[in-house]
Amino acid sequence: MFLSVFDIFKIGIGPSSSHTIGPMVAAARFLEELCCACGRERRESLHLTARLHGSLAFTGRGHATDRAVCLGLLGFQPATIDPDSAEREEVQLRRTGVIRAAGLPPLIFAPAEDLIFDYGPPLPGHANGLVLEARAPDGTLLLSRTYYSIGGGFVQTAEELAAARGRDARLADETAAMGYPYPFGRAADMLAMGAEAGLSIAEMKRANERVLVGEALDARLDAIWSAMDDCISRGLRQEGVLPGGLSVRRRARAIHQQLLAERGLNAVQPHVVNDWISVYAMAVNEENAAGGRVVTSPTNGAAGVVPAVIRYYRDHCHGATPEGIRTFLLTAAAIGGLIKHNASISGAEVGCQGEVGSAAAMAAAGLCAALGGTNAQIENAAEIALEHHLGITCDPAKGLVQVPCIERNGVGAIKAVAAASMALRGDGRHFMPLDNCIETMRQTGIDMNTKYKETSTGGLAVNLPEC
Repeated sequence: MFLSVFDIFKIGIGPSSSHTIGPMVAAARFLEELCCACGRERRESLHLTARLHGSLAFTGRGHATDRAVCLGLLGFQPATIDPDSAEREEVQLRRTGVIRAAGLPPLIFAPAEDLIFDYGPPLPGHANGLVLEARAPDGTLLLSRTYYSIGGGFVQTAEELAAARGRDARLADETAAMGYPYPFGRAADMLAMGAEAGLSIAEMKRANERVLVGEALDARLDAIWSAMDDCISRGLRQEGVLPGGLSVRRRARAIHQQLLAERGLNAVQPHVVNDWISVYAMAVNEENAAGGRVVTSPTNGAAGVVPAVIRYYRDHCHGATPEGIRTFLLTAAAIGGLIKHNASISGAEVGCQGEVGSAAAMAAAGLCAALGGTNAQIENAAEIALEHHLGITCDPAKGLVQVPCIERNGVGAIKAVAAASMALRGDGRHFMPLDNCIETMRQTGIDMNTKYKETSTGGLAVNLPEC
C-alpha cells in the first residue's frame, strides 16, 4: 500500500478539502476531458450542469462548494490558484454565464440555475457526490461524469472508486511490484518490516518516497512545512470576523499577543504550553475558514493539528532540528496513509473522528518519532491519539468550518502532544493495536447517524444560540 506524503499533505485553499479542493479538482478534470472529447471542430456552444449530492449539497454553501465548482470549470487548480484572478473570473462568470476555455466552444453555465443542490439520497459510492454533464444545443448528452470527493482532496470517478475497492485485496502485491521497498498496508506489517530491516518508520517511508520523487524529497518536504508555517504566521497576524454569517471573531492573534506579553513572567501557569499549542492550530483553522492557503493534514477541516505540533516541536522542544521536522512529516504521512487505506479521513463518511482524530494520530506519531521514539512507541502514540477521538461527530454550525472546528483543532493538537508523551514514557507495549483502533473507527463511522456526518442536520449544528 502506498500513499505518498504529498498525497496526504497537499497545498490548497480553504475551507474544506472534501467540499472545496475536491470539487475544484473534479470540475477541472471534467473540463480537460470535455476538451479531449469534443475536439476543436465543434463550434456550437455547450450547456454545462453540475449537481451536488449528499454532504456536498447539505453543507456545500457553507463550505464554498459552489464557488469551487465554478473555479474548477474556469480552469483553476487548488495548489496554484491566484485568489485575485479567481475572484475576478468568478464574478464575470456569475454575470455572463459563459466560460471561454482554450480548445472548447463557449460553455454556457449560469451557476444560479445550472449548479443544483440535490437534497435527496446521496449517490451510492460516497457521501460526497458530484455529477457534471455537457449537452449540445439540441439537448444531446455529450459527456457525463460522476465524481466522488473522498476526503483530503482526493477525487475519484465512479469507475475509479469501484476499481479501487475491487483491487484492495491485492494492493500490497501491486505496490511491491511497482518498486516500493516497504509496501505496508497495516500497522502490524509496518512494525514487522521495520524490525526485519532495522529501520525506523520514517526511514522506510523515505525509501518508498524516493522511488517516486528521487533526490527532490527533502526540498519538497521543506516546501510543505514552509507552507504550513506560513499559514500559522498569517493566522497569528489577522484580526476581524470570519465570513459566513456566524459572526465568529478571529482569536488567534489576541491570544498570541497575550502569550508573548507573558513570556518571562514568574506568575505564568505551567500549563500555558497548551495555550501555545492550541493558538498555532487555531491560527491555521481561522485561515482555512477564511478561504486562505492551507495544507491538507490530512484534511482542511483538521489542517491545524499537524502544523501546530510541528511548530511546538520546533519552537518549544529541546534538540529540534530541520531533519526532525522531515522525520515528523514522513512518519505522520505513513500513519495517515494507513488510516485512509483501512478506514477513512472523510468527515462526511465517518465523522470528525476521521478528520481531527486522524490528524491527532498523525501528529502524535510524528512528534514521537522526532523526539527519538521507537517504532513501537510511535505506533502506540498514534493509537492513543486516535482511540481518544473515537465517536466524535462532524456537525458544523451553518455548514461552516468554524464551530466547533477551529477549537477542535486546538484540542486535537494538545491531545496529540499528550499521546506522544505517554507513549515515550512507555516501552511501546500496549493493549490495543493501532490496526484494531483504525478498524473500530471505520465501524463506528458506519454506525454513526448521517445527521452527524457533515450534513449540519444534527448535533451542534441545530442547537444554536438564539441571540
